Amino acid sequence: MKDPRDIIKRPIITENTADLMADKKYTFEVTKEANKSQIKDAIEEIFSVKVVNVNTMNRKGKFKRMGRYGGFRPNRKRAIVQLSEDSKELDFFETL
Repeated sequence: MKDPRDIIKRPIITENTADLMADKKYTFEVTKEANKSQIKDAIEEIFSVKVVNVNTMNRKGKFKRMGRYGGFRPNRKRAIVQLSEDSKELDFFETL
């Protein structure tokens, strides 16, 4: 099994995800190869919380142009993780 810190790349903090935090839903960028059970296990091990549900979405990279040259940004995978009602809030989201 991979190290949990290799599966979870970084948290995604936007206005939309800040609204989801009231419902104990947190958004992370994860590796493209990770499945829902691996994401759930990684979050539970890193933050010591109970995960109820995991939703994932694959985001296709946008086409960008620099002068006459064009290319694509990298593809990404996001995971929205819902915590149980009795679990604590995640620390680093509160300081923002």
